[in-house]
Amino acid sequence: MKGTAALGAAALAGCIGTGDPEGGDDETGTESDEMADEIAGWGWDVAARSLELTADEYNDEHDAAVEIEEFGREAMKEDLQTRLASGSGAPEVSMLEMIDGPSYIDTGAVLDITDQIEEADVYDDFVPGVWESLSDGDDIYALPWDIGPTAVFYRRDVYDEHGLDADEIETWDDFIEQGEQLPDDVYMLNLPENDLDGFWRFQFRQLEGEPFTEDGAVNIHSETSLQVAQNIKDLHDAGIASNLEGWSSAWFGAYGDGEIASLPSAAWMEGTLRAELPETEGDWGVYKIPAFESGGARASNWGGSSLMIPDQHESAENNRAWDYIRWTAANEEMQLLMYDEYGLFPALETTFDADIFSEELEFFGGQPAREIFAEVAEEIPSYRFTGDTPEVSQAINDEFQRMLRDDQTPEEAVEAAAETVADNTGRDLA
Repeated sequence: MKGTAALGAAALAGCIGTGDPEGGDDETGTESDEMADEIAGWGWDVAARSLELTADEYNDEHDAAVEIEEFGREAMKEDLQTRLASGSGAPEVSMLEMIDGPSYIDTGAVLDITDQIEEADVYDDFVPGVWESLSDGDDIYALPWDIGPTAVFYRRDVYDEHGLDADEIETWDDFIEQGEQLPDDVYMLNLPENDLDGFWRFQFRQLEGEPFTEDGAVNIHSETSLQVAQNIKDLHDAGIASNLEGWSSAWFGAYGDGEIASLPSAAWMEGTLRAELPETEGDWGVYKIPAFESGGARASNWGGSSLMIPDQHESAENNRAWDYIRWTAANEEMQLLMYDEYGLFPALETTFDADIFSEELEFFGGQPAREIFAEVAEEIPSYRFTGDTPEVSQAINDEFQRMLRDDQTPEEAVEAAAETVADNTGRDLA
C-alpha cells in the first residue's frame, strides 16, 4: 500500500471531508457517494469531549449532524461489545483502544477500511508502530487517533516542599531513594490494584519485551518480565506506594490534595488532570520515566486509541462515518485542536513540528512539557498486541496482586501468569 504524501494543515482543512452528502465527488473511497445526514459516535472521558470538538467543526463545515455520546469507560465497552455481537444498535463511529484492537477485529464486526486509507493516502502520515494492533494481515480496521508516550507527572509543589529533585531521578533506584524522603502521610506514587497490568506493560515495553514470541509462545515469564515484576515489588516494599483504585474519586482526590506526589502515565493524562483537577494548575511538572539502569531507555507507550466503524450499517452511514473519522484523525488542524484542549497526543506524526509542542504551559508551571512527549514518541519500542492480550492483562493483574498482598515472589508471579495464559489460550510457553 502505501505511498505517502505528508499533508499540511491548510491542505487538509481544505480537502478532508468535503464530500457532498447528496452525491458528487467520491471523497471516501467507498462504494457510493451518498452520505447519511446523521450519525452517532461513542467515547469516554476527555476522548468523548475531544470528539465533540471535531464534530462541532465538522458539522459546521459539512451541514451534517455527528452526535457524540459520552460514557464511562467500562460501561461503554460492555455496551459496545454487546451491540457488536448482536449485529445491531452500535453507533456509526466508536473509539477503540489500541490494546483492544485485535480482539475486536477478531469478532468480524468491525468495518475493513483498507481501501479508504489507501485512497486517502494517509498511511505514512502516522507513527509507524500504531498500525499493527489495528490490522489483520494487510487489512486495516481502524484509523489511529492518539498514542501514549510515557512520562512521570509530578506535583512540583510537593517535591519542593519535601526537598525532592526531579532532575536527580534517572533510574528507578533514584526514584525510590527520592520517595523515601517523603513523610509517612505522603506517597511517591500509586500502584493501582485494578491496573497493575498497565504498570507492568509500560515497563516491559520500555525494556523491549514482547508478551508472545514471533511463533506465538507465551513470553511473560521472561527475564525482562521478571525484572519488571521485581521493580514493582521493590516500589511496594519501599513503603512509598499507595494502592488506591485508579480513576476513582479517592485517587483523584489524593493527587489533588498532594497526598501522592508522582503519577507515571502517558501524554493523554495531561488532559485528564486539567479537566479533573483544574485547581492544581501550576503545581505540576513532567519528566521522563526512570530507566532500569544508568543510561538506559526512558521511553515507552501506555495506551492510545483509534476510531473504528462497526460493520452493521448501510453504505451511506459508513461513508459519513469514514468522512468524519478522517476529518478527526488524519487532519493536522483537528489533531492539534484536540491536543491543545484535552491533551490527547496525536498519532499523526506530521503534527510533531507544530509550535504547540514548544509552548510553555501554565498548568506545568511554565514548563514546555509537550517537548518531552514528542521526544519520547520518536523512541517508543514496538509491541505486539493480539486477540489474547486480555488474557495477559488479567493474568498479570491477578498474580501481581498476590505478589503485593501475599508472600509470592516476583519469579512465582510471572511464572504463574504465564502458565495461566498458556492454559487459557492453548499456546506453548516460551
